[in-house]
Amino acid sequence: MRKFKKKKHKYNIIPELRVEEMAAEGKCLARHDNMVVFISGVAPGDVVDVRVTKERKNYLEATPIHFHAYSEQRIEPFCEHFGVCGGCKWQHIAYDTQLFYKQKQVNDNIERIGKITGYEMLPILPSDRVSFYRNKLEFTFSGNSWLTQEQINSGQEFERRALGFHVPLRFDKIVDIQHCYLQPAPSNEIRLAVKQYALENDLPFFDLVKQEGFLRNLIIRTANTGDLMVIVQVFQDKMEWLQPLLDFLLQAFPQITSLQYVVNNKGNETFHDLDVICYHGDPYIHEQMEGLRFRVGPKSFYQTNSEQAYNLYKLTREFALLSGTETVYDLYTGAGTIANFVARSAAQVIGIEYVASAIEDAKINSQINDITNTHFYAGDMKDVLNHDLFAKHGRPDVIITDPPRAGMHPDVVAKLIEVKANRIVYVSCNPSTQARDLEMLSEAYDVVKVQPVDMFPQTYHVESVALLSLKS
Repeated sequence: MRKFKKKKHKYNIIPELRVEEMAAEGKCLARHDNMVVFISGVAPGDVVDVRVTKERKNYLEATPIHFHAYSEQRIEPFCEHFGVCGGCKWQHIAYDTQLFYKQKQVNDNIERIGKITGYEMLPILPSDRVSFYRNKLEFTFSGNSWLTQEQINSGQEFERRALGFHVPLRFDKIVDIQHCYLQPAPSNEIRLAVKQYALENDLPFFDLVKQEGFLRNLIIRTANTGDLMVIVQVFQDKMEWLQPLLDFLLQAFPQITSLQYVVNNKGNETFHDLDVICYHGDPYIHEQMEGLRFRVGPKSFYQTNSEQAYNLYKLTREFALLSGTETVYDLYTGAGTIANFVARSAAQVIGIEYVASAIEDAKINSQINDITNTHFYAGDMKDVLNHDLFAKHGRPDVIITDPPRAGMHPDVVAKLIEVKANRIVYVSCNPSTQARDLEMLSEAYDVVKVQPVDMFPQTYHVESVALLSLKS
């Protein structure tokens, strides 16, 4: 058998690097021998020895192995799972500093990738809540939990059945979570009660590698109306195991308004193509925003920070400069949340989305709010935006676009340039792809102003809203 030699790095250990600033994806940046070094798990101002984990032509990737000095920008993380579960990667950095680097990320992307200048950069909109702000969490069962190095070194025996989050870059390893600071009560209480019940009743936890077991996934959705949805995902259709668990949940947590389950024997945890069975209550919950009610089903997308979503939508409506006479096209409308939110300020809103089930949600959200000036269409954006649609509803005065992280397809950008709406409001969850699209749109549009919005404190993620005006 041929033996392959492990490639040796030119660099192995680099001593006493001073961390300079935050970089992409939550990593920090330092420099050594005219090379950029991206380091995880540090803060700007730290002085560290690092071990090189990846070597490329123009940069290195490394992890810290010893701290000589800690940054003044550091704070003590409040979660016992920090640095292990992969969430809240900026928890060791003060919130004001997080906001500074998020705003810098948006500004740098627009200027460097988008090559846009002359626009107004508004101060980032912070989140009032920096913990317990999420309305949805998804936990995974595992019969072979991840052990920390400290646990391994202790020589003790640990319970290997876990219910928690995936270890970063490991699809098969789960960190058992004791207390999570992302979702308000009763999220922690439900998760711990389900795990305890499963242990006491010897219910098999799923093994993703071997594709065997029973308990697979637990989803908890809390709403600002007080509604509470719990979805239990199992690998086998064994009601003799599942029904007692569901009955236990209803008895222990009578505030559950929607209890559902999914039997999923696929190789992955996605269930958009599977039936979701409502065991108790309604098959949906409601979120509320400015007097509007939005129905959220088990497969529905809804912004996971409800309070900040309201601020994001108000900002979007403000940027759109609506007087009540405009025809608005809302692209990537999803469940029509933005479309219905701005409908009272426009003559009509046309929402377009490629996921047909989401369009059905959007129509329902209009119906339950007695909104009659919205129209929704499912299909590929570049195909639906055609002359037939314009003949029926008129050409847009304002376009609102809120694409997924990948941004807009070049064909869609070309279509927007062809349509020539007076204004475009571009809502983005990925400043780099937004910047790329803004550069393409600059052929016909000027970027007037940009507003970063922090939807996810303790993480490097940031939303960005840009107002574009048609060139004269």
